[in-house]
Amino acid sequence: MSVPISILDLAHIADGMTVRDSLDASVTMARRAEELGYTRVWYAEHHNMSTIASSATSVLISHIAAHTERIRLGSGGVMLPNHAPLTIAEQFGTLETLHPGRIDLGLGRAPGTDQATMRALRRDGSAADSFPQDVLELQGYLTGESRIPGVAAIPGTGTNVPLYILGSSLFGAKLAASLGLPYAFASHFAPAALVDAVAAYRAEFTPSVQLAEPYVIAGMNVTAADTTEEAQQQAHRARRRMAVQLLAGGKALTDEEADALLASRAGQRIQQMATYSAIGTGAEAMDYLSWFAGYARADEVIVAHQAGDLNARMRSVELLSKAADLPATAA
Repeated sequence: MSVPISILDLAHIADGMTVRDSLDASVTMARRAEELGYTRVWYAEHHNMSTIASSATSVLISHIAAHTERIRLGSGGVMLPNHAPLTIAEQFGTLETLHPGRIDLGLGRAPGTDQATMRALRRDGSAADSFPQDVLELQGYLTGESRIPGVAAIPGTGTNVPLYILGSSLFGAKLAASLGLPYAFASHFAPAALVDAVAAYRAEFTPSVQLAEPYVIAGMNVTAADTTEEAQQQAHRARRRMAVQLLAGGKALTDEEADALLASRAGQRIQQMATYSAIGTGAEAMDYLSWFAGYARADEVIVAHQAGDLNARMRSVELLSKAADLPATAA
């Protein structure tokens, strides 16, 4: 494989799982990803979602870092307007101090939740407007060049935790380009602007101390199984779950009701969110990923494995790694 492959772990809480089960599964996945040669594993900040357990992103990263040895771990991402930049600098400065050379800090400006939960987070509706300034403030704390006189992040100052701008629009692309930071596009669920955003980022990129050349990470979904039919069935169940979570508030529906929801106009939009999805055997998934990397002009591809239960998800992780001939360190 000509580009690195990483994993976005959504810390999924499947039916019949507890939150602890989900967090244990994330440890299992990270350890296996490390063995199989994946580049990094990222975790996304979501709030008030009954199927996702990664709300306290830095805490989860710390736990998984303590149970792994080499693989890079990070946020994909921290929703910076939900937090004070100093707090995030201290959290990720602590992580970098404890696990040097292994920590990434991906930053997004979306709330990662609904309007009511935004209020519960004490987030002002206009908080996203200061995202560029907040990124610069955070960067200053981590490089030891604070923009607030007399204020330092301890731990954090001088750790130079690498920053990544996450986005799904031209805004994030242009910001990442102007700051000379890597850009991660959320094409695994927001595919529409992928080509235009990457083109804008590459055209407008300005080198920085952190990064001399543009670097694009593009997200996509993967459901790999031993047979094409099995992978298709797993992918369909994943889209059912997404429709139920986003359109029915997570309430219990029969398979028939969930399929009807998927077939609705709103459900069709849910299916369009998964436009970039590799579904099939390991070889078939790898063929699609290779095409996608070229199409997206990606320097790295980060994949969300969509199988619902842990065993199927781990099989997907293993099959893709084998098909990509990643540099495994253990059998």
